[in-house]
Amino acid sequence: MKIALAHFRVGETDGVSLEMEKWKLIFERMGHEVVFLAGSEGLTESFIIEELHYKHPINDRIVENAYDNLKDYPDEDSLKKEILDFSHKIEQKLLNFIQNEEIDVMIPNNIWSLGWGLPAGIAFSNAAKKSGIKFVAHHHDFHWERERYSHPTCSFIQEYLEEFFPPNLDNISHVVINHIAKEELEKRKGIIATVVPNVFNFEGDAWKADEYNQDFRKSIDVGEDDILVLQATRITERKAIELGIEVVGELQNADHQNELKQLYNGKSFSENSKIVYVLAGLPESTPQYLEHLKNKAENLGVDIRFVNDKIDHSRRIENNEKVYSLWDAYVFSDLVTYPSILEGWGNQLLEAVFAKKPLVVYEYPVYLTDIQDKGFSFISLGDKHTINNQGLVEIQNERVVSAGLKASQILSDEKLYKDETENNFEIAKKYYSYEALYRYLHSLPIFNKAAMPL
Repeated sequence: MKIALAHFRVGETDGVSLEMEKWKLIFERMGHEVVFLAGSEGLTESFIIEELHYKHPINDRIVENAYDNLKDYPDEDSLKKEILDFSHKIEQKLLNFIQNEEIDVMIPNNIWSLGWGLPAGIAFSNAAKKSGIKFVAHHHDFHWERERYSHPTCSFIQEYLEEFFPPNLDNISHVVINHIAKEELEKRKGIIATVVPNVFNFEGDAWKADEYNQDFRKSIDVGEDDILVLQATRITERKAIELGIEVVGELQNADHQNELKQLYNGKSFSENSKIVYVLAGLPESTPQYLEHLKNKAENLGVDIRFVNDKIDHSRRIENNEKVYSLWDAYVFSDLVTYPSILEGWGNQLLEAVFAKKPLVVYEYPVYLTDIQDKGFSFISLGDKHTINNQGLVEIQNERVVSAGLKASQILSDEKLYKDETENNFEIAKKYYSYEALYRYLHSLPIFNKAAMPL
């Protein structure tokens, strides 16, 4: 079969683009021909419908007027007309693409999930009706999960969300990435979806120290005998990085430092050694949140480093200085924090497991429903929190203390460190590898008859 994977953008570092690359690889292993369709192609070759561009100026205007403030149109009818006119352009190009490229299966990614592309959602629905081919709607998150889409400026926008996001048509099957989304979709729309979790290439080569990255620690002024605690995610409020700061602060407790004299890797942790909290991700929070993090770190005496200017998706030289990949940061970390209170899945969790690093985890809702029962051994921060008057996440202090104790035990015990990280790796390989994705996709009714062995 010929399959088209569609999104607003491809070939970039956003989670949807990355998952599409994985699906393409697995479908090709099955023997299918796969192409991309998008509004922009980034570093990946794609068929382009420019009206699908994630930041198309017309769509930007529609989004702002549909959800924030109806200010660029004289009335609701004018906004509706622009949405439908723009949708018609996308629909015609989409139908031409399906016919000219002889597409058998179209897989829209998040186009029917969020309310970002109202014209696109309508266009794809009409194309599904008119083309008659099979569609698989791959939903990463939904509009009802986002505050942005909860109060439309016009009643007809709400009607569009209910009818088209997602549509319930006979030739469309639906895939979600977690069981919470599956249950909510059935409750709201009467649609029965299949759960296909995000995956990682656990069959790939291990990340290692090499000639390029061997000076990573030096480049961010972290000593060889220091403990590097990594927060690999973007810096946003829901990542609850303040909890990571508390854990690092607890690790610096004198009792734990006595236990940390000899580390798992044979290095000595002396009075001159430090525990450094390294934040590798792009800041995407409010300035106030960043200030709160810095203030909290200062109050707890935590050495915090914001190193995103030295980290990118891949290695390169810029202004005669090295830029490292995120994988390089994992290589030289000793411990990884993942204190997010809300995730659609948890890609950085899988990355840390692949890197064979112990992981501090807050048990966010999807973790509890989809991941906890697999048998991983993580350092838990529990699953209960409150929000203080600064907007920061707080948990019981006992949880922070126990996490600090468990972390110090793992960091000072070579066998425990290796046993737990190796066991986590094998579990993830079983459930969240490319081989597992092959099984998940092979089980979808429209693909299992045509599948070929890996």
